[in-house]
Amino acid sequence: MTQPPAAPDHPTPDHPTSDHPTPQPPAALPLAGRTALVTGVSRRRGIGYAVATRLAALGASVVVHHFSPHDADQPWGADDLDAVRAGIREALVGSAVMGDRSADLRDPHAAVALVDEAHALTGRLDILVCNHARSGGDGSILDMTADRLDAFWDANTRSTLLLTQRFAQLWSGAADPVDLDAGTSTGASPTPPGGRARSGVPTDERATGRVFWMTSGQGDGPMRGEVAYVTSKAALSGATATVAAELLELGIVLNTINPGPVNTGYLDPETSDRDVSDLEVLVSATPFGRFGRPDDPARLIGWLAGDEGVWVVGQVLTTDGGMRLFY
Repeated sequence: MTQPPAAPDHPTPDHPTSDHPTPQPPAALPLAGRTALVTGVSRRRGIGYAVATRLAALGASVVVHHFSPHDADQPWGADDLDAVRAGIREALVGSAVMGDRSADLRDPHAAVALVDEAHALTGRLDILVCNHARSGGDGSILDMTADRLDAFWDANTRSTLLLTQRFAQLWSGAADPVDLDAGTSTGASPTPPGGRARSGVPTDERATGRVFWMTSGQGDGPMRGEVAYVTSKAALSGATATVAAELLELGIVLNTINPGPVNTGYLDPETSDRDVSDLEVLVSATPFGRFGRPDDPARLIGWLAGDEGVWVVGQVLTTDGGMRLFY
């Protein structure tokens, strides 16, 4: 594998270290020449679809992951994957291309295979958006089981960490993945905490990778009956700063997004897995008077994925239109 790919050819009239750079209009296609992998892109009403089409519209080539059996088991049901693919292809610009793969990310080896396939599409992988999630079929602490906890952890947390690990390996030029069964890396010893040597050369800000994790509103208040889900998502929020520090030394920027209540179908009374009447009353009292839409977090991710977002690192960012200020 090669070293991290050079930045796409974007105009930069000022040196990145200039104290007073001249403001420039954003590039028309800020992600042109880059490749993104977005997981959890199974439904046109989903956040993953909005993110994938947003990144495509900004110029990126896009590889999307989907796993329709999960949606088929939910009240909102599965979507037509051909229509999902067609919508993303329609959003592509210029010479950008698209790939897709179905995978059950509860299988730890699926994460490695997915990232490798995404990288192979164009020979580079610049952006990873870990949007997939297991939801539904949860419970309270009083009826929790070990199997349920493991299922949510495997799908939501472990897979995100393994996807991120493989992305970082490819970015830094390591061809061989970690042996997930043995727990050791071929020909390498574990790096002690704080033991990675720094080169002393500043990182090229325009040649940085991007990783996005998705969390939820567990930090804003109780989510009763969703103990396994919030545990799996809280782990990602809690690990953000630590993993971001390690990735930044490789030239990779990690941030975690809390999209707030986004209506992807689960907040429609006819396809919800919960009573939403109280939520509808609450949201009507907020200034914007609506739930989030999938494009709300997608716009944030699109901006952070470009050169202008490089200075935001290791943050858990909430994009909820201020809803948590009113309940």
